[in-house]
Amino acid sequence: MTVQIPEIRAEMLLGYLYPELEDQWIAHHEGTFYRNYSRDMLDLRPDELTVWLSRDSFLHLLPQGLFSREDELKKGDWQEKYKEQEKRRKVLSEAFLPFDSFGFRRQLQMERNVSALVRDKLEYVLKTYFDYDLTAEENPFVREFAALLPFVRQWRGDFGLIRNLLSAVFHCEVTLQERRYSQTDSTRQWLPVIRYELLVPDLPAQDYLAMNQRIQPLEAFLSEWFMPMEVRLELLLKQHRILPQVSSELILDYNTELPEQIG
Repeated sequence: MTVQIPEIRAEMLLGYLYPELEDQWIAHHEGTFYRNYSRDMLDLRPDELTVWLSRDSFLHLLPQGLFSREDELKKGDWQEKYKEQEKRRKVLSEAFLPFDSFGFRRQLQMERNVSALVRDKLEYVLKTYFDYDLTAEENPFVREFAALLPFVRQWRGDFGLIRNLLSAVFHCEVTLQERRYSQTDSTRQWLPVIRYELLVPDLPAQDYLAMNQRIQPLEAFLSEWFMPMEVRLELLLKQHRILPQVSSELILDYNTELPEQIG
């Protein structure tokens, strides 16, 4: 994945690298002219608490007539007048430096608050609209699917999509089987059963027991939120043996796996 470092705002980068220096930076605004071919942050000296930005300062907001006359360089020695003009610009830049630095520090605070708001937005939405406290959830698998609750209206009952999501979360192959369930062993009254089998390769016995306990809350969560009311969900964990590749035709023997009948 390519990260466009030059496009990152200085507030975001400094807030990530030096959060403890939020109220100490001295910001030199060199003008937006540099932004046409350079990054937002032109230079950084953390030991001096100084940063140079390709942004307009308060000085750039002043009307042109307050800084110099339009015909100032047309009369007399223009080189000498240009030196005087640059001297005034430097003095005024130093005079406006505290205001530019103060504004930059306020933007750093705003960036921190916005980042916290974006980070907590999901928790707020789940708590307000779904009455679900994400911070109280300890199961990591449930937390992964809880983040998808805002899309539950579109994804509920999409069994193939849920299989793909399970495969992405558990990093393994997941099979989907459609069955029928009846407590009376009768075909007159039955419920549809959706069974997902997590085929985890080379899973030790201890890890199997631990993961099997962790997927039980996920099964209850998926059944409540992502399954239609009449559908019974079964989430099973299976150790998957990867058969070696053979060049000849496969002959049935003791380690052959046969697909299970649906129905």
